[in-house]
Amino acid sequence: MGHEVTVCCDGETAAAALERNTYDCILVDLNMPGMDGIEVIARAKQLSPDTEAIVLTGHSSLPTAIAALRHGAFDYLTKPCKLVELESLLLRVAERRELTNKYRALKKRLERIEGTSELIGGSDGMRRVRKLIAKVAPTDSTVLIFGETGTGKELVARAVHDRSLRSEMPLVPINCGALPENLIESELFGHRRGAFTGADEHRTGLFEVADGGTLFLDEIGELPRAMQAKLLRFLESGEIRRVGDNKPFTCNVRVVCATNRRLDEMVAAGEFREDLWFRINTFEIAIPPLRDRLDDIEPLARHLAARFGAAAGADDEVFTPEALDALMEHAWPGNVRELANVIEHAMILCDDGPIALEHLPQRFTSLRMPTPGLKSTAPRSLRELEMQAIYDALDRHAGSKPKAAEELGISLKTLYNKLNQAVPLGKTA
Repeated sequence: MGHEVTVCCDGETAAAALERNTYDCILVDLNMPGMDGIEVIARAKQLSPDTEAIVLTGHSSLPTAIAALRHGAFDYLTKPCKLVELESLLLRVAERRELTNKYRALKKRLERIEGTSELIGGSDGMRRVRKLIAKVAPTDSTVLIFGETGTGKELVARAVHDRSLRSEMPLVPINCGALPENLIESELFGHRRGAFTGADEHRTGLFEVADGGTLFLDEIGELPRAMQAKLLRFLESGEIRRVGDNKPFTCNVRVVCATNRRLDEMVAAGEFREDLWFRINTFEIAIPPLRDRLDDIEPLARHLAARFGAAAGADDEVFTPEALDALMEHAWPGNVRELANVIEHAMILCDDGPIALEHLPQRFTSLRMPTPGLKSTAPRSLRELEMQAIYDALDRHAGSKPKAAEELGISLKTLYNKLNQAVPLGKTA
């Protein structure tokens, strides 16, 4: 049949061979002196979980077959077996291994596209987010994630899922604002054939797709009120009903929601159901904006450069001091998403050298920042005196902000904050 075969005279010899090599499949008798077939299968699965086992036995009783299958056997044949039957089984084993390898390759590719659920940054805000994730992830509680656009709400939802008991099951993300209003019920809950015009076949809803796993409802504030009522029913009963179906059925799905809107204000304005708000607001995780996480900008930038550089073939670890200063001084209204776009832009331009100021988008190089060393002969306010001291310290240290901050006795974050808020000396804010 073209397979490479190792022959072992008994169970102990087989166990020794399994210690030395990895096999796609083992064919094993059940009744053998010393180590029997079940023990050989258990040893094979311990050493190489992907190794399949086919049992050959002269005892065709059902209990024997069931015992073998329970211990991980792929299938069994009774002796004397026909070679055509054995060849068919080995073909099925090869097909399973091929599917397993394809699945793993697709999973790796998906992980590269989506990125990992690793949260980058050691700021106080991110440490607090990590602690909240660690607390809520092992539970089945509904989670509501707050954050401005681009702060990484889906990444936090993925971290909750990956650290939960459902991590081996699917995480299904849905952008509620992107679903067509006339089809949203069908998308979420599915429909029966003929339920409405154009329903030519049965459709599985996203709740069913996520069964056993996690459903991530991004921009939950955009969900129409009619669908809010159906979501509330599911959260309270665990039941859903397909469009055109009279019978509800249960789904084991954990719901994680996210929004960049103030749901309490939407409730007051009658745009969001108060009972649903209370129901999804079991556990809150608030993600701080990037402008409040200055300490995280450099590690995030390096992480993103490494990610984009792997594809671009550029040096992904080097930034010039001027480029880092420009990144630190930016207000980041688009948060981490904006930072990712900026780094990708720079990686395209920098070729094999470090990312320099000229590689950043034009808005970074054209920003009119206060000029270090600009002095005023007659400061008019305490704020101007403070800025004068900062500029003098920068002058003494050739523009090095870390050294200036150390001399002034303030943190680097505080120094950047003061420079961001600075008004040129001699002018009033």
